[in-house]
Amino acid sequence: MVSGESVSENLKRARTLLEEAVQRGAQLALLPENFAHMSDRGSFSVAEPFANDGRADADTQPIQYALQRWAKELGIWLVAGSVPLSQRPDGSATEGRRSRSACLVYDDGGRLCARYDKIHLFDVEVEDSAGSYRESASIEPGETTQVQVVDTPWGKIGLSICFDLRFPELFRELAMAGAEILVVPSAFTHTTGRAHWMTLLRARAIENGCFVIGANQGGQHSPKRRTWGHSAIIDPWGEVVAEANEGEAALTATLASKKLTAVRKRMPLLTMRRL
Repeated sequence: MVSGESVSENLKRARTLLEEAVQRGAQLALLPENFAHMSDRGSFSVAEPFANDGRADADTQPIQYALQRWAKELGIWLVAGSVPLSQRPDGSATEGRRSRSACLVYDDGGRLCARYDKIHLFDVEVEDSAGSYRESASIEPGETTQVQVVDTPWGKIGLSICFDLRFPELFRELAMAGAEILVVPSAFTHTTGRAHWMTLLRARAIENGCFVIGANQGGQHSPKRRTWGHSAIIDPWGEVVAEANEGEAALTATLASKKLTAVRKRMPLLTMRRL
């Protein structure tokens, strides 16, 4: 996706891409980070209360309402990259006009199955037109105790968001908790993505013997913000199963569980580790 500041327009594009994926046979779908709202000023202005009971209101929680409806109507499991929320998982309010960046998972009946709040925030210097990024100015980090693994019909899925990809410890914890598929909804910049995106995706797949699905924003969002795109699906041996270019795309592939079983049997890294 190439999301902008209009939530309604972004939701329309997301729905269209999901429909395209379903027409190709998709049963599990991943949306990128900031799919519903992408702004240089952060997303507190559109942050929603958390529908922790799984019953979102169309007026006050339009993003969550759309997600639960899409999952049910399309009959898919939906991993919603990141949703700006004004409440923590316990229902308490975020502080300092900062929102939580939450990855929400819905089953094919539209039921909320899991929530993961982004832990690692993008506070870095980058040699691009923006120059520097301070995510912590608009996003409140999630609790570092989170290791969110979700049971699905295709195996256990481990949740992460974007900058988390640079911290292998989280992914090892997810794999040790049983994850077989690691999802990385992202908005990697054009500069950092060109240098590191594919290398990091393949590394996380290889070192954990997992499938890795990286859904990345890809295009010009504002004069200072361009993302890399190149969403990709990596198998447990580190091979690229499918890859998109920069720009909007519905990327699909079939994940063969026998490949995961074979790789882990030949190279059982998770049981061989000594540290």
